[in-house]
Amino acid sequence: MTITQSPRGTLRRPEREDVEDGRAGASTRRARRYLQPLPRGNLNARALLVVTALMVTFGTIAVASASEGQSAASGGSPWSIMIHDVIYLGFGVFALYVMARIRIDQLVRKAPLLMLGGLGLLLAVKVAGLTANGGKRWLNLRVIDLQPSEMFKLFTVIFVAWLVEQHHEELNNWMQLAVWTLPVALGCALILMEPDIGTMSVVAVIGFVMLGIAGLSPRLMALITTLGLVGFYGYMKFNPYSYARFFSFLHPNSDLQGNGYQLLQSKIGLGAGGLSGLGLGHSREKWGLLPNPHTDFIFTVIGEELGLIGTLFVIALFVAFLFACVRIAQKCSNDVYRLIAMGIATWITLEAIINIASVVGWWAVTGIPLPFFSYGGTALITELAAVGLLYNIAHDQSRSLDVSLPVYVRPDFRAAMERSGPMRSSLRSKDRPKLPARALRRR
Repeated sequence: MTITQSPRGTLRRPEREDVEDGRAGASTRRARRYLQPLPRGNLNARALLVVTALMVTFGTIAVASASEGQSAASGGSPWSIMIHDVIYLGFGVFALYVMARIRIDQLVRKAPLLMLGGLGLLLAVKVAGLTANGGKRWLNLRVIDLQPSEMFKLFTVIFVAWLVEQHHEELNNWMQLAVWTLPVALGCALILMEPDIGTMSVVAVIGFVMLGIAGLSPRLMALITTLGLVGFYGYMKFNPYSYARFFSFLHPNSDLQGNGYQLLQSKIGLGAGGLSGLGLGHSREKWGLLPNPHTDFIFTVIGEELGLIGTLFVIALFVAFLFACVRIAQKCSNDVYRLIAMGIATWITLEAIINIASVVGWWAVTGIPLPFFSYGGTALITELAAVGLLYNIAHDQSRSLDVSLPVYVRPDFRAAMERSGPMRSSLRSKDRPKLPARALRRR
């Protein structure tokens, strides 16, 4: 910014262009504080991007095929759902790019604010959310129906990493652990009230696994597991409908027109696919027989159209994704960022296992989507943002102090007082006023 001088010697106000240049410079400095040049050159990061690109490409094709019946039933174009999925994919690629450039230390530092924002969004869902399919889980933002519970998964990963970094010396004490993990517990409670027991379970497992990797004591892990099982039992006992729906996979043939209907149609579709499938786009289940073919049961449509070969290819992609995450975590020299990588790996792998297990009848149908494949705006954007963060971690060369959770030793105040006793007594004797000799004889 330049200041010019008038002929009379008085200072003139800065030119408008100079002020704008100053503002632009300030915004640039602010951007450099949080963003860095796009890192390149890491082999593990490139492998992660290749696997992710294969999954989202295959997933977009699968959504286009599986949603054909749903789009036709709604009276729109057969490709309307697929077009929306491509738009969400564009937002997701942008989120991946931003997270690949963000300074991870600044992101972890803002973890409490992210957690606070996530809780605020979950509260907003409770107050003014959209209800669909029996659940109140979305916020209508005009451009997109935002699902905060999906974003809360990523916020939980970052928050737990920050928690371990800042308070690892205290977390092996159950009282300290309960206090510091209270935001995650509140988020799980709000998600459960939507109700969405599947997403709540994923969030809880993410936090539990990350704390376990950080070094949480086996005693506390057993205590948390016991409390979780007791809480789950209590929830199911007071919600008979949820109980019947959750455990219907154990006896699917007992209610084929009710809770067992989805699983029955899913097995029919997978069985009809055989080894090589009926051909891409030739699914019969998607034409009104199988509910939610492009979301919860997209794996069934893949199996029906591409057969066992197609389903094994999908599973192989998730195995490759897990290996890429583990390889990035192994090569990472920063313990906090390694913990983030393992949290994301747990999140994506757990959801894939739950979804695939539920559509084949090995687990309850809880509405968990198949990552990168199932149709869903917020889920896809958040998952790609997590991939961008992994890509960023793969290139990071920073080092951290040891953040493993040590054995918590409760302070012994009595011992501390005894250790300081001689010093205090000497101080008292030193500071004690001197008495005259006559007084001393009397004593």
